[in-house]
Amino acid sequence: MGRHGVAETLTGALVLVVAVAFLAYAVAHSGKTAGSGYPLQARFDNIAGLTVGGDVRIAGVKVGTVTDQRIDPKTFSAIVTISVHDDIQLPKDTAASITSESLLGGKYVALSPGGDDTNLKPGQTITITQSSVSLEELLGKFIFSVTSLNSSNSGNKSGGQQPANSQPANSQPSGGGALAPLSK
Repeated sequence: MGRHGVAETLTGALVLVVAVAFLAYAVAHSGKTAGSGYPLQARFDNIAGLTVGGDVRIAGVKVGTVTDQRIDPKTFSAIVTISVHDDIQLPKDTAASITSESLLGGKYVALSPGGDDTNLKPGQTITITQSSVSLEELLGKFIFSVTSLNSSNSGNKSGGQQPANSQPANSQPSGGGALAPLSK
């Protein structure tokens, strides 16, 4: 009984050490970089799907992270705080948009630098923004428009009236449809 107890204790201790090492590695490499970068803010009407810790990208390359989200109590717009790497200096006319990684993926902030000679300073606000586009909302609008189009087309067919310039489907067009036989 003494031998089994020592082996089980050593195995349990080894599993515990591996679990703590894995947890430390996961926390150290979670993508959140403390202290590197300068903060900027942007206002959006809709930030659906964007999370704190999400990427900030320029041309698809990660240049920062989303550090905070809050609501402006006066305008009810979403204020997103991002942190951009110190070596990236953004012009004042930089645009920020919330973009999807894929149809099923998460959202990130895409920055499009402008051409202004003056750069944004830490804490300033990006004024040119485009909100998140809801896939569900777009799909709903598409279905509604297709349904409306189908119902308006079926109304024309069942009304029994044809436009003035159209002909019945089984009639010959006037003025030269079929040639009459030639007689000598």
